[in-house]
Amino acid sequence: MDIVLRDNQTSTEFPDGIFHPHQDVQHIKKENIGLIEVMGRAILPARLKNELQEVAKYLLGYHNQIVASHRKWADDLKVKYDFNDENVTEIIDHEVGKVFARVLADAGVFKWDEAGAAAFDQFLTVVKGD
Repeated sequence: MDIVLRDNQTSTEFPDGIFHPHQDVQHIKKENIGLIEVMGRAILPARLKNELQEVAKYLLGYHNQIVASHRKWADDLKVKYDFNDENVTEIIDHEVGKVFARVLADAGVFKWDEAGAAAFDQFLTVVKGD
């Protein structure tokens, strides 16, 4: 059984929501995640199809219309990889997947670390009523 918890709290650091995609990954996914994504299927916004084509052009040094929100990410990728026409799409897809994994981690009420596991165990104890 899986339990999906929602928490709409905000903070000064995360005004969109503590468990909402954080600002640094919103160029890929700024929308809330849903049940399909929790189950492991990435539902990315349709806008990315065209935007990522422009990112690819930018990375290859071609004339492009890259959206400003993607520029820092793309510049970071330029430092990491040696792009060419044959590898640019595969690298972008891989890096989008890494960003999406971060989106899911940000949304997790119980993080995948020692503290998160301990908090989840405590939550289960309370739910079970022991």
